[in-house]
Amino acid sequence: MVLTSLEKMIGLQKKPASIRNICILAHVDHGKTTLADCLISSNGIISNRLAGKLRYLDSREDEQIRGITMKSSAISLHFEKGDQEYLINLIDSPGHVDFSSEVSTAVRLCDGCIIVLDAVEGVCPQTQAVLRQAWLENIRPVLVINKIDRLIVELKLTPQEAYSHLKNILEQVNAITGALFTSKVLEERAEKETETRGISDSAHGDQVYDWSAGLEDTDDSHLYFSPDQGNVVFASAIDGWGFGIEHFAKLYSQKIGIKHAVLLKTLWGDYYLNTKAKKIMKGDQSKGKKPLFVQLVLDNIWSLYEAVLKRDKEKIDKIVTSLELKIGARESRHVDPKVHLNAICSQWLPISQAVLSMVCSKLPSPLDITAERVEKLMCVGARTFDSLPPETQELKKMFMKCSSEDTAPVIVFVSKMFAVDSKTLPCNKPRPLTQEVIAQRRELARRRHAEKLIASQGQELPEQALSGNESELTVKTETKGDEQELTSQTESMTLKTVKQEADKESFIAFARVFSGVVRRGQKIFVLGPKYDPAESLNKLPSGCSAADDLPSIPHMACCTLENLYLLMGRGLEDLEEVPSGNVLGIGGLQEFVLKSATLSTSPACPPFTPLNFEATPIVRVAIEPKHPSEMPQLVRGMKLLNQADPCVQVLIQETGEHVLVTAGEVHLQRCLDDLKERFAKIQISVSEPIIPFRETVTRPPKVDMVNEEIGKQQKVAVIHQAKEDQNKIPEGVQVDSDGLITMSTPNKYATLSVRAMPLPEEVTQLLEENSDLIRTMEQFNSSLNEDKKMHEINQKILDRIQEFKQKLEKNLQGRKWRNAVDQIWSFGPRKCGPNILLSKFEGYKKTVWQCLGKTTKEVSKYRDFDNSIVSGFQLATLSGPMCEEPLMGVCFIVEKWDMSKAEEQMSANRQDSEELDATEQTKNEDKGTSLSSSYPTESSSENKKLQDGNQGSPNSSEKSSKRKGETLLADCYGPFSGQLIATMKEACRYALQVKPQRLMAAMYTCEIMATAEVLGRVYAVLSKREGRVLQEEMKEGTDMFIIKAVLPVAESFGFADEIRKRTSGLASPQLVFSHWEVISGDPFWVPTTEEEYLHFGEKADSENQARKYMNAVRKRKGLYVEEKIVEHAEKQRTLSRNK
Repeated sequence: MVLTSLEKMIGLQKKPASIRNICILAHVDHGKTTLADCLISSNGIISNRLAGKLRYLDSREDEQIRGITMKSSAISLHFEKGDQEYLINLIDSPGHVDFSSEVSTAVRLCDGCIIVLDAVEGVCPQTQAVLRQAWLENIRPVLVINKIDRLIVELKLTPQEAYSHLKNILEQVNAITGALFTSKVLEERAEKETETRGISDSAHGDQVYDWSAGLEDTDDSHLYFSPDQGNVVFASAIDGWGFGIEHFAKLYSQKIGIKHAVLLKTLWGDYYLNTKAKKIMKGDQSKGKKPLFVQLVLDNIWSLYEAVLKRDKEKIDKIVTSLELKIGARESRHVDPKVHLNAICSQWLPISQAVLSMVCSKLPSPLDITAERVEKLMCVGARTFDSLPPETQELKKMFMKCSSEDTAPVIVFVSKMFAVDSKTLPCNKPRPLTQEVIAQRRELARRRHAEKLIASQGQELPEQALSGNESELTVKTETKGDEQELTSQTESMTLKTVKQEADKESFIAFARVFSGVVRRGQKIFVLGPKYDPAESLNKLPSGCSAADDLPSIPHMACCTLENLYLLMGRGLEDLEEVPSGNVLGIGGLQEFVLKSATLSTSPACPPFTPLNFEATPIVRVAIEPKHPSEMPQLVRGMKLLNQADPCVQVLIQETGEHVLVTAGEVHLQRCLDDLKERFAKIQISVSEPIIPFRETVTRPPKVDMVNEEIGKQQKVAVIHQAKEDQNKIPEGVQVDSDGLITMSTPNKYATLSVRAMPLPEEVTQLLEENSDLIRTMEQFNSSLNEDKKMHEINQKILDRIQEFKQKLEKNLQGRKWRNAVDQIWSFGPRKCGPNILLSKFEGYKKTVWQCLGKTTKEVSKYRDFDNSIVSGFQLATLSGPMCEEPLMGVCFIVEKWDMSKAEEQMSANRQDSEELDATEQTKNEDKGTSLSSSYPTESSSENKKLQDGNQGSPNSSEKSSKRKGETLLADCYGPFSGQLIATMKEACRYALQVKPQRLMAAMYTCEIMATAEVLGRVYAVLSKREGRVLQEEMKEGTDMFIIKAVLPVAESFGFADEIRKRTSGLASPQLVFSHWEVISGDPFWVPTTEEEYLHFGEKADSENQARKYMNAVRKRKGLYVEEKIVEHAEKQRTLSRNK
C-alpha cells in the first residue's frame, strides 16, 4: 500500500465518526509489536517482508536488545473499508509487569483495545491484569488469538484438537470478563439496596435475600468474545495471516450456496455440514462428525502449512492457482520455507485487513463515549458527579458530543510526558535546499577557490612585481581577511547551536483531545490533580479565558501550546490544529506538567481521575555520581527521569541520599541506563537495592524453637543473653509484668502509661486498603479543630466512613478490644498508616470519628497538649526500635496520663504572671532612666545584657498569657510540649521492646510457567531464595505447569535471570508486589534451654534469617550492630610463603 499523505490524515482528523483510538494489550511475548508491525506495513511505512522482524514501534536500543516493549508509543494509520475511510490511532503498549504503568497511560487515551493472546500459553497473569485495566477504564475490547502457527509446527495438533484448544482459551477469557461483570452488577445492586433502605425503613418482616436477581435482568451478551459476533480474529502475525469468521462465511456462501447469515452463526460452534442434504446440522460431537470450523477453515490452513513445510511443489502450485495469488520467484525459491509461507498467507488472508476491519466495525469512535465513562473521568476521589458545580456538569454534554466547534471548550488529557531527542523534532530535521541557498553556496565555493589561486600565485610572484602592485594587493587581502573571519564565525555559531540542540532532550506530552479544537499558540489552563473547580469559579470572573490577567489560584497555571505533533511511531509531524477525538503530542509543556495533567480553556473543568497503576514501585536504590563535582547534573537528570517515566519515584531521604524507586529489576535497569546515557550523561554509582521492611509485635509464642512447651523445661545457665542486653530499659521507666510502660517527662510534670498490642491481621489489611479514606477523615477533623469552613463532606463519604467503622468493630471483638473503636485517637505513621493509638484514660473524649457528627469541643486539661502525644505516636510508628523501619499492625493504648503536677505549676505561674503585670510598668521606667544615665560609662557588653533583659520581660509576659502557661512550664529540658512528644515516643518504643518483636518482609507473588522437565530446577531456585509454593497446576491441553509462589522482595534480585539460566530459558517468572508477611523467627533469639543447646549448639550459629535482615538494615543506616569481627583469634592465619 502507498504511504498516506499528511494532508489526508489531517482531513480525516476532522471526522470523529471515522476515528478509532485503540491500543494493543497483552502478556509479555504474546506478539503485540509483531502485530503492530503487520498493521503498519499495510500503510507502506515499512516493507511487508520486514513486518515482525523490524519491531518498528520498539524504537529504543534496549527494547531491541531485550526483545520486549518498554514504553507505549503511538502511530496513526489510514484504512479503507469499502467506500469508508478511517483514521486509526494505534498505541502499542508493553506486556512486562514492570511497565504496567505505561499500559495505564495508553488505556486512558483510547476508546477500544485489542487483546492479544498466545494460542499456546493461553490466559496469563498479565492478560488478566490488562483485561481488568480495560474494564476499569470502560473501554471495549476485541480479541486476537495469535501464534496459531505454533499449534501446527510446535505442538503438532490435529485441526480437531486445535479447535477444542481454541474453544478452551475463549472460555478462559470469557470467564475473566464474566467475573468482572458480576462484581460490577453486585456492587451496583448493593448501592441501590442501601439507597432504598434509607428511603423506606424495613416495614416488612423477614425478607428473603436473593443474590442472583441483579444478574438475570442485566444483558451481558455483548461483553463476551465470540467469533460469530465478529470480535475475535485468529491469526499468526509472524506469518502475516489472520482471519475473522466473516471472511470464510462470505467465501463459502458463494461456493456452497448457503446463506451468508446462516454461515456466520454456524461456522463456530457444534455444527457440521451434511454433504448429502447440503444442510448444516447441530450436534457434531455426538455424531462423531467434524465441526464446520475444522472442516471449512482449519483443514485448509493445516494442509497449506503441511505442503509448504514439506516442499510439496505440485500441491503448492495447485493451492496458489486456486486462490489466484501471485508469488514471486524469489519467495518460492527461498531456502527458508517460512518465507514462502508468509508470501502465500499474507496475500490469501492479510492480517491487517482482518484486524483493522474488525476494529472499525466493532470498536467505538470518540462519538460513542458512554455517559458512565465521562462521569467516572470527571469525578476525582470520592466526589459524586451530582456534587460538582452546575457549570462543570454542563461540560458533560460537550464530552458526549465530542464537538469540534469554535465555541466548545477545549478539554485535553495528558497521560504522560515522554522524552525525545531534539534532533528528531520536525523543526530540527534537515530540510531540502532551496535554489537561493544552492546559489549562495556555489558563490562561496567560487570565492574560496579564487582566494586559493591568488595565494598560490602570490608566493611565486617576483618581489619587483610585488612592489608595483602593493596598494591593490593590500586592499584585496584586507577584504579576504574580513570574509574569512565572517565565514569562520558563522560556522562556529551554527556548530554551537547544533551541539546544544543535540544535547537537549525535549519533552512531549502524550495527550488526547476530548472536546474542542486545539490550536498551536493557544493559551490554556493547566489543572493539577488537586484543583477544585468549585473554589476557583467563585474567585474568577465568569467567561474568563487563559489569556486574561487572572488572580493566582492553587493547582492552576496558564501556558501556551507551542507545538502540536502527529505521533508517527519513531517520527513526528507538525500540525497546526487538532480537532476533538484525536491522539496527539504537545510540545512546550515541560515546565507545567510533571507526569499527567488536564488542560482546558474552561476553569469549570475538573481534573480527570488519576491513572490507576497495577504495579506499585518497591525496588529502591541510592544513587550518587562517580565524581562528586557532577552532583548538579545528577539532580537535573533525576528530575528529567521523574518526568519522563509515569511510574518511577525520585526521593531525597533524611540521610541526604538520592533514591530511585522503581517497579522491578528490568524497570530499574532501564531507568539507570536512561540516567547515564540521556538525562544526566555522567557516570553514576548505584547502591545495593534498599529493601523495605516493617516492624511489628506478636503474641507470646506457646512453644520454643524445638517445639517444646515454654516453661516446662529445665532452664540452663545462659552464657550470653543477647536479648537482655538488647532490650535494656533505663532507670526511671516502670515495666509491669503484662507489658505496661510508665514514664514521666524529664521535668516530672506529666506521667504516661502506654501498652503495645498486636492488631488482628484483618484490621491491618483494612487500614491499608482504606488509607485514602483515613486521610480524608484526617483533613476534615483538622479543619474542624481549627474552626475552618471546609466544603461540606458529602453523604457518600460519610457512608463509607460509617461502613469502615462497622468493619473495624466487627474485626475488633473480645474482652480486650471492648469499646476500642470509639477510643481511636489517631492512626499512624503520617496519620493514615496501619497502626492505631487508643485513649483509655479518664476525662478525654476526642476521637477520629468527629466527622460523623460527634463533635464535642474538648475543654479538659488535656486539650493544649493532646497534639504532642499524637506527634510522639507518629514519630514512634515511623521508625521502630529494631532497625528504624516503620511499624505495622501495632496498637498503642495510653492507659494513664497524669498531669496534676503540671496543673499545680500552671496555676502558680498564673498568679506570678498577674503580679508581674502589675509591677511591670514601674520597673520599666526605672530601668529606662538608669540605662540612659549609665550609658557613657558602662562597658558595651553589660549594657547589651541590660537592654535585652528590659526588652525580654514584657514580651515573655505576653507570650505566657497567649500560650496559657505553656512557656512558663519551659525549663532546662525545653518546652513542655516537646518533652511530651519525646516521652511518648520513648514510651511507645519501650512498650514495643517488652513484647515479642518481629520483622515483616515485603512479598512478591510469583507466577512461573514451566515444562515438566524443568520443574525440579524451578523448585530448587525457589527454596534457595526462601520462596514458598502456593499451588501448582497443569495447563489443560499442554505440557506446561503454572506454579504460584510467594517470594520475599529481599531475595528476588537476580531471581528471573537465575531461573532462566537454570531452566535454559524454558521458565520465566512474573513478579508482582503482593503483601507484607511476618518473618516467623525472632531476631533476638538465643538458646536458653537444654534442648535448644543440644539442637542449635551454644552459639546457635545456624543462620537466623530475621537477624540477618535486621543487621543488614542497621548497617546500611549506620546503627550499632552486635557482631564479632574476629572469631578464633588464637588460630594462626598466615599465608603460605611463595616457594
